[in-house]
Amino acid sequence: MSDPTSSILSTPPAVQLYTVRDQLAADRAGVLATLAGFGYGAVEPFDVLTDAAGLRDDLDSAGLAVCAVHAPVLSADVDALFDGARTVGADTVIAPIAPPERFADRDAVAALAAELNAVASRAGDAGLRLGYHNHEFEFTDVDGTPALVVLADALAPEVVLEVDTYWAAVAGQDVPGLLRRLGDRVRYLHVKDGPVTRTDPMTAVGAGRMPVAEVLTANPAVEWRVVELDDCATDVLAAVGDSLDWLRDNGFAPAAGGSER
Repeated sequence: MSDPTSSILSTPPAVQLYTVRDQLAADRAGVLATLAGFGYGAVEPFDVLTDAAGLRDDLDSAGLAVCAVHAPVLSADVDALFDGARTVGADTVIAPIAPPERFADRDAVAALAAELNAVASRAGDAGLRLGYHNHEFEFTDVDGTPALVVLADALAPEVVLEVDTYWAAVAGQDVPGLLRRLGDRVRYLHVKDGPVTRTDPMTAVGAGRMPVAEVLTANPAVEWRVVELDDCATDVLAAVGDSLDWLRDNGFAPAAGGSER
């Protein structure tokens, strides 16, 4: 039997930059260097409109790759977002959210899928791949099926999903089972931990109630596993570093080599 961690170790550990948004605003170059020093090899930016060229310079200086970018392709200038994504070195653009009412019933989900498919076609013309990232409301029951599954079935084959594992758990999903059900559609995970409630702050990965190990090994189609902490009651940079330590200690990230931690 193949080692379930082999595909996990094929890409470097990544972190969503929204996690350290406040710190980035104060010292972007320094924070990126700190993330690289922890041992992260890639990041997922959430703003490629404000200063994409400067961000790319700081990423290059830190030695960080870009696994994808979050970009509001349903509400902002798509061409400008695609330009920003290419500038920072991304090959995938992920829609971070759609309004909850777009998951209210089958017709609403079908309309959203058609819109995402149209954007995906434009992304393909620009040499990019499109994805969608969930929160908890995408698991509304639609004729006995979670709305996110209905959406996945209606998306064009080239559109991928980034499953936010924590918000899926908050919505009451069996997350490993969900990942297996969605199959090859899932290419990104948001890996986070905490009390699995809507309002309480999150913790470093491994310090909460999420079945992280089972989640990480549930779907071999996943290409990138991205640490994200939306809110954290402790020092967020320390929690980001502790998250990577837990992933290493449990065989889900390469052993430290030259890390500053």
